Formats: sequence, C-alpha cells, structure tokens
Amino acid sequence: MSTFGRESTADEVLDGIDLGGMTVFVTGANSGLGQETSRAMAARGAHIIMAGRDQGKLDEAVAEIRESVPDAQLDTIAIDLASLESIRAGTSRARQRFEKIDILINNAGVMATPFEHTKDGFERQLGTNHLGHFAMTAELMPLIERGSAKRIVNLSSRGHHMAPVDFDDPHFTQRPYDPWTSYGQSKTANVLFTVGIEQRYAVMGIHAYAVHPGGIETNLGRHMTPEMREALMARIGSRDSGFQWKTIPQGAATTCWAATAPELEGQGGVYCEDCHVAETDNDSASGGVRAYAVNSSFADRLWKMSEEMTGAKFPT
Repeated sequence: MSTFGRESTADEVLDGIDLGGMTVFVTGANSGLGQETSRAMAARGAHIIMAGRDQGKLDEAVAEIRESVPDAQLDTIAIDLASLESIRAGTSRARQRFEKIDILINNAGVMATPFEHTKDGFERQLGTNHLGHFAMTAELMPLIERGSAKRIVNLSSRGHHMAPVDFDDPHFTQRPYDPWTSYGQSKTANVLFTVGIEQRYAVMGIHAYAVHPGGIETNLGRHMTPEMREALMARIGSRDSGFQWKTIPQGAATTCWAATAPELEGQGGVYCEDCHVAETDNDSASGGVRAYAVNSSFADRLWKMSEEMTGAKFPT
C-alpha cells in the first residue's frame, strides 16, 4: 500500500530512489507536468529524453531544469503527436540516437479544443491524446524492450468519467461535437490503451499504468472559457466532491509513483490516482475508474481500431 497521497509531490515520491542508468522518455516535456516530471526524475539521476512539438520551447525547458539540476542528463526530440509523419520521423531519430527506453511517459495532451482535425484527419483530442501516443509507442517498443524497468505510463484523467469511447463515431462525423464528450472519450482511450498493452506485453515484463494527475492549472486549459470551466465542474461533480486544485509538483507525483513504485513491480493494466491504484467505481464523482475504461474487450476493440487508423504495428 502506498504511503503517499493526494498532497505528495514528485520529489517526495522519488526520495531515496536511484534512477541512475535509467532512460526516461517524456512527451509534452516542455511545460507543466511533463517538465516537472522530467526535472524530478533528472534530479534522481535519470537520463531524460524530453519530447515536444516545439524545439524552442523544449530548449527553454531544458534551461529551466538545469537551473535547479545543473548536472541533469537531458536530450530533446521534436515530435508532433498530431502528425503521423512527424511521429514516424521523430521515432526513427530516437531509435538511431538512443540505446533503450526504461520508462515511457505519455504525458502530452490537449483538452476541450474547438472541433478541429489533426493532419491525418482525426478529431483533434482523440487524435492527439490517444492515436498519436498509440502510433509513437508502437515505434518506440524496440527501445522499451531493451530497457530494464519496462514501464509505460499513460496520462489519463478523471475526465474519463464523462464519456466512453464511441466506436461507431469516434471522430464526430455523425453526432454533434461536444468538447467535453470528446475529451472524456480520449481519456477513456488512454486507460483502454493501458489495458491493451498489459494484455499483450505483460508476458514480456512490460507493464503499463494509466494515471489521473488531479486537477491542475496548466496550459492544458488554454482553450477553456469561463463558461466551459463552469460546465466542466458540473460534469465531473466537483462542487459536491470537495474538489481542490493541485500544484504542478503534486500533479506530477502520481506519474512518478507509477513509473517507479516498487509495489507495482510485476503488475499493470491499472488506473492510478493520488499515488494509489484506484478501485472500479461507476458512480462516484470524486474518484475511481469506470468499468468501461478497464473492459478488456473494449481495450481489444480500441487496439484494432487504432491500428487500422494509424497503420501502426506493434512488434509481436
């Protein structure tokens, strides 16, 4: 049982853990939770590969981390998760440059965007939050197989409570677009992807964890109007559940816990919040994972659909 909780920080979770010799690949590492996760793990000796769309912002994040961790081992790689071409090019460079990935942290994401599409025609939230990470992870699996920790952490959200995956209309071609339904669907997909990885790769010692970091004020919410923020609070029942914002160091804690906690060794396919494995709960607004998000048949259906859409093939 974890001794950490809602108010724990990334540094507290990693205290006493030696990550020397470990290579950690973090998407969305140029700001917010991704940058804090990178900083905290670099401070424990990890070699961090920081991935993001904008090389300039990555460079700024590297400089900020080095202010507090002067000897941080940091590399950067530009990958746009909204473009399969960029994903293929970036992961090809990664396979050439790096020997292994011990821990993959699929942290990047968008939230409540207007109705837009990625370069490949996917609805933007599903395309970026799930399909982009799905395709990227497939390309990075040879490096993960050569790692020692063999953990994959997928950032989900309590937002998955808002919607299951609509397998009949994932890109809103028939139904009216709703930014929160879309976000909820993409966050459910993150959990189902976690279950799918576990089903296929646990036998190889590779384990996956979905993480709800908590409600944090980051640039993830840049598309939100005050009215949308009110709608979000109503949708997730925050008014009635004692909702409180977390700081960024607190928000990165569950990611770091899922990536390193000894008590998770040998198990995965789970949804974590506040530095513990959450129970399945179809009613609570204040926590837990919905049954549809950990349903193995839904996970398999999503995997096949994602392969068809992206053309990505995981090694067997």
